[in-house]
Amino acid sequence: MKLFVGLGNPGKKYANNRHNIGFMALNQISTDHSFSSWKHKFQGQISSGTLGMEKIILLKPDTFMNLSGQSVSEAMNFYKVKIEDIIVFHDELDLSPSKLRVKISGGHAGHNGLRSIHQHIGSDYTRVRMGIGHPGHKDRVANYVLNDFSKSDADWLNDLIFGISDGASHLAKGEPAKFMNTVAMRTVPQREKPIKKKIEPVISKDIPEIDKRSPIQKLMDRFGN
Repeated sequence: MKLFVGLGNPGKKYANNRHNIGFMALNQISTDHSFSSWKHKFQGQISSGTLGMEKIILLKPDTFMNLSGQSVSEAMNFYKVKIEDIIVFHDELDLSPSKLRVKISGGHAGHNGLRSIHQHIGSDYTRVRMGIGHPGHKDRVANYVLNDFSKSDADWLNDLIFGISDGASHLAKGEPAKFMNTVAMRTVPQREKPIKKKIEPVISKDIPEIDKRSPIQKLMDRFGN
């Protein structure tokens, strides 16, 4: 069994915020893979299903971002999930929009949701870092992440979310490279193969044909008349 955790803030007010991209990813996985309806449990919303042969619990904490660890800890203890089987989906300021990376263990880099999870269960879980870009200055970060995605973000955001859902089964099987490749099939423009043109040989009319006659044949042809 694996526990997929999406980070965000509860309520319609925050639904389309950049900070809620983790919720968006889990919603798409639940819909595309016919998971159960969402229900309230462990101070959050859970949905369950399977990806391939793996049982998966999806969790969206309702505790607000900076207390996410409370919800994660409760679900982890109830289902007796090992920390290495927990995968957290979250927004990442240090990645350009549409970029995605999978990281195992490490620091929280100032992310309040990850900081809370660190405090409750430790740091040895897997993160799916979903790029949203940086506003340019740290003083603008709070306002940036708590604002909605713009209309111009719609195309890459949809590609990223659908790509994550497409590759979720690879993530469940512990194949992060295949997961990232599947996402890239959606988010990275595929290069068209160049059309190979047939090259016709160029024959110059100025080059005389080579006389292939033998010397004897040349003499016979010369004096034969």
